[in-house]
Amino acid sequence: MLDKKKAGNILGVASLLPIIISIIIFFIERSPNANIYFVVTIYLILSMIGILFAVFSCLMTKRFFLLMIGLIGNGAVLVVAFLLLLAMGVSEP
Repeated sequence: MLDKKKAGNILGVASLLPIIISIIIFFIERSPNANIYFVVTIYLILSMIGILFAVFSCLMTKRFFLLMIGLIGNGAVLVVAFLLLLAMGVSEP
């Protein structure tokens, strides 16, 4: 069985996986005819999952290092998604 500390550490590392997946999706979906709204939706879903994992990790282990790394990384993904949506809204007629 997993104790709370070990489960919290696993969730802390799992909060970093959405950041890595978002970076991989960014490099895969770089074409002129890529569906930006699909990419933004994936970014939003992954960053919300990552933020939830980081918060649950902090609640279980009471360590703030993985919380800060998870929140900063997933927050950066949210900012990129917002800027992509803003750019798409400005560029449309």
